[in-house]
Amino acid sequence: MKSTNKYLIPAIGLIFLLFQSCSVKYSFTGTNINYELVKTFSVDNFFNDSGGGPANMEQRFTEALKEFYQRNTSLELVRTNGDLQFMGAINRYSLTPQAVVSSGDPNLPDRAGQMRLTIGVEVEYFNTTNEEENLKQTFSFFQDYDPRTTTLLDVENQLVEEIFKIIIQDIFTSTVANW
Repeated sequence: MKSTNKYLIPAIGLIFLLFQSCSVKYSFTGTNINYELVKTFSVDNFFNDSGGGPANMEQRFTEALKEFYQRNTSLELVRTNGDLQFMGAINRYSLTPQAVVSSGDPNLPDRAGQMRLTIGVEVEYFNTTNEEENLKQTFSFFQDYDPRTTTLLDVENQLVEEIFKIIIQDIFTSTVANW
């Protein structure tokens, strides 16, 4: 039994050293950032070019994007000129009916049984250490709500937050997860 332990501990130590020496670090969030080259990121203020949405929507998106990258990477947030740079604009905020419900009265118009809020965000991403990873892409997502039981004003903040979470996850996957 003692001879097995004599070889087991050095073997475990060797495996640990091999994993520590890799320059590309993998994390539980799925990033494959080379932290020897990439140390910082910056996020310019996003603009709201959609013509709709809550008054502070662009600020909420910008801050949520910063927080997500801080929480899920070891990168330092800098004001400008990060190794990874994000900029862009919210370019779509639209409400569209999804299901028509009959009013039951031929004199009254049919109405929407479901409404869909869709938000699109155009993102420009620059990786100053590997320009092949740069991208310019629009990310969008939607959430539905029932206008028969609630108004947009009642659910707008919650819907925007849920949509932003999905869009930011998609941005993260497209930029530093390389899936």
